Amino acid sequence: MTHARATGCVEVAVAIVEHAGKYLIARREEDAPLAGFWEFPGGKLKPGESPAEAAARECLEEAGLIVEIGSEYQLVEHDYDHARVRIHFFTAALVSDPAGAPHRFRWVGPNELASYTFPPANRDVIAKLSQAE
Repeated sequence: MTHARATGCVEVAVAIVEHAGKYLIARREEDAPLAGFWEFPGGKLKPGESPAEAAARECLEEAGLIVEIGSEYQLVEHDYDHARVRIHFFTAALVSDPAGAPHRFRWVGPNELASYTFPPANRDVIAKLSQAE
């Protein structure tokens, strides 16, 4: 039997990876919730893992990139049809060579972010990053 956290929220960590003035994004897999939307690398926390540790692990697992996690950029709680999520968005700096990211990832400038469709929980973060130019 598994136990959900008392809040009933799925804890998620996301890395806003910046390199050379651009951000790393990827299209969600077709078999995932919110398929086809664009996202920053990230995922669910594992038991005993801090949000910052999860953000760094997800960058390595999803994109093959080593990043240095910075400060928490924003905390967002959002109700989707499939789950209630608490998303910890972190700033992150690239440590390894960006040439290694898989094909589903791309680097985009702040002024390009609004042209990609992100999940609703990302709305405020995208708005803030788009104005950060």
